[in-house]
Amino acid sequence: MNKYVIIPIIAVIAISAFLIGQNVYNSSASQTSTSSTMPWPNIHQNVQTDFNNKINSPQIENDSFIHPFAVVIGDCHIGKMVLMAPTSVCRGDEGTPIFIGDYSNVQDGVILHALETTIDGQNIDNRRFSAGGDSLLANDSRFDGGYAIFVGSKVSLAHDSMVHGPAWVGNNTFVGMKSLIFNAKVGNSVAIGVSSTITNGVVIADNKFVPPGSVIVTQEQADALPSRIGSAYENINKDVIHVNENLADAYNHQDIEKIKHYREILMEEEGMITTKPSP
Repeated sequence: MNKYVIIPIIAVIAISAFLIGQNVYNSSASQTSTSSTMPWPNIHQNVQTDFNNKINSPQIENDSFIHPFAVVIGDCHIGKMVLMAPTSVCRGDEGTPIFIGDYSNVQDGVILHALETTIDGQNIDNRRFSAGGDSLLANDSRFDGGYAIFVGSKVSLAHDSMVHGPAWVGNNTFVGMKSLIFNAKVGNSVAIGVSSTITNGVVIADNKFVPPGSVIVTQEQADALPSRIGSAYENINKDVIHVNENLADAYNHQDIEKIKHYREILMEEEGMITTKPSP
């Protein structure tokens, strides 16, 4: 395949993904607040495995923004006015489901993924949290309604951070660049400094500050953390949320008709070019 074929194909894929990322649908599309997305290059179903026998499409609120170079796979719920920036990933194909609350932002390079929550149809202890933040045993009646990853509302997941389930992150929390949360619960209104690690089953209480570069692996360390109030990160999340809500809204109000027009042109060109013999 020569370059005259490859270039328009790539362009068609990118623009098509862009349209889906903004949830632009034709008149026959669902008018409900949550859309069951169609399979596209960057937004698609998971595959069936022995640890995940259910095939799910991402559930994406219509006013969220998924960049064409972000990836959303499988059992991921993306809330209202969420912005998923380029190269961010929500991979709901192993541990499921993954929930991202309203008005949160998932910045460039962020990864959300989780350990398997079931194997051969059997639940696994402590691999899901309730929406309220309880770690769930396999025989808990709430397990089937739990989450491998739960991210609350107005949460900022800054560049290159990772939330790997089992994990729970409360409302209004800031997770700094290149930080890791794995097998942990982080409370509401917490501020996590850059390049920090929180793991090993610890629970970070509400309104705590995790200084940059911290490694929190014991509950004693978690309990000794200082208050966010008065720290250098006290108001950081408020500003980050403001920026990303505006970005999500602005991207969603671009000239969609113009984008659709160019997409149709590219598709027509791609159809003609592919029928031409290679030189």
